[in-house]
Amino acid sequence: MIKKFLAICAVVVAVYFLISVPTVQKKFLYPFPYRSTVENYSARWKVDKFLAIAVMKVESNFSEAAQSQSGAVGLMQIMPETAAWIAYQLGEQPKEIAADIKNLHDPETNIRYGTWYLAELESEFKGNDVLALAAYNAGRGNVHEWIEKNNWDENFSDIDKIPYAETRDYVKRVLHCREKYAKLYSTNDFVSTPIALHELRFARLKNLTL
Repeated sequence: MIKKFLAICAVVVAVYFLISVPTVQKKFLYPFPYRSTVENYSARWKVDKFLAIAVMKVESNFSEAAQSQSGAVGLMQIMPETAAWIAYQLGEQPKEIAADIKNLHDPETNIRYGTWYLAELESEFKGNDVLALAAYNAGRGNVHEWIEKNNWDENFSDIDKIPYAETRDYVKRVLHCREKYAKLYSTNDFVSTPIALHELRFARLKNLTL
């Protein structure tokens, strides 16, 4: 019995040390699929790429075919109506908007919209990751209501005060994943920068291609 117990302990210790190896973590626990696409759009919209990939992992665990009961679609779980609003903000033409909404399962389209929306929320909530992520999960209207009702300021960080249990868990999971991705993949560029909305709006007014 003692030998069996010691053998089990040895296996547990071996597994623990194995999964602590960065290469193992990258392959099995925190992979970075669609990396070039995520990095491309994160740089374009000026949002932290590690936050973007963490959102993707928590939202869909990298399943292109993911679709929630509420209708959220794809890698970053975007609602079609939200996608339509994003497309309009990006200055897309009606035919483009219709095509992109139809193809929300497409990784390129989904990541482009998802990273833009994440950057938009980061800007709206003054770079506050907790509030931006809460809005991504529960909706910006709910978050503004919580801010007003509870007198939260832009430095709010107490996740446990978020009224929705699902949203509290979501924010904690995304921030945990972001930290893991930053440690595993960082090249000293782990900086969360709000989107330069004035640049996007100027480009849209000038009908430039972003």
